[in-house]
Amino acid sequence: MVSVTPKARNIEITAEGLQEDLARLEIQKQALERELAAVTAHLGSVQRALSALQALMPESVPSASATRPEDVVAEVPAPVAPAPMPSAVQAEGSAGAGDRAEDASSAGDSDGSKSYGKLTEQILAYFAEAGNTDVRARDVASALGRDTDSGSINAVRSTLDRLVGQSRVRRVGRGLYRAAKR
Repeated sequence: MVSVTPKARNIEITAEGLQEDLARLEIQKQALERELAAVTAHLGSVQRALSALQALMPESVPSASATRPEDVVAEVPAPVAPAPMPSAVQAEGSAGAGDRAEDASSAGDSDGSKSYGKLTEQILAYFAEAGNTDVRARDVASALGRDTDSGSINAVRSTLDRLVGQSRVRRVGRGLYRAAKR
């Protein structure tokens, strides 16, 4: 019979406990890394949405025209200048795309603006095919091949929320979306 001293047994028990803690902490670390990736993706989405909305705010319009008053007066008569402002959907689409393109070119990554607009178009195409059915964001992400991680799914959710705000998609329940009636 092998006799084990109490000290050796205590060391063995402590080592086993530490190994269990290590495994648990590694799993927790991976979960936190995934959560951080999702939060980072959501942060980027919110920042893009905020910059697009700030471009549409009334204060930004006069400041842009104040920097070039001669160009505006010389090219366009005064009554025609306010005409683009009432079309909020067109202004948001063109101003948002311009801002994203400028942001991407200043960062040196022109693919960023293309993939952002591409996701919106892919989602709208999906809803055009889905018709009058309720779908979850996860189902949309899966259909678009963007269900690889929580960050990609959250990007789809953020885009869906933005499309709901633009009345291009309807929210019919908690987590359920449907194509907007035209």
